Amino acid sequence: MVNNYLIPANTKSGQLILGYFKPFDLILLGTGVLISLVLLMTFPMSSNWQVILVVMPGLISAFLVIPIPNYHNILTIIIEAYTFLTNRRNYVWKGWCVKDVKDVQNNK
Repeated sequence: MVNNYLIPANTKSGQLILGYFKPFDLILLGTGVLISLVLLMTFPMSSNWQVILVVMPGLISAFLVIPIPNYHNILTIIIEAYTFLTNRRNYVWKGWCVKDVKDVQNNK
């Protein structure tokens, strides 16, 4: 067993609050719920659509911080998809014939 290291799959969860949340996630969730509570106390709830609109900030923030497998949360997926779609993609060829590609470029 020389130079064989076993790294557990959940090593990052020890750095998270309750094993799931970053400090920003809790701030986002707390802000959304606080806004919903303030709106619930200030506006009269006379119809269902008003209740839905008032509760929406808390529901959206809770949806964004839901932990999911293979990613941290929904917010992380949205950020990664945005950066993938907006950034320039540069694919570097490092395949089995990488030397042939250099030869072709030198002949031009």
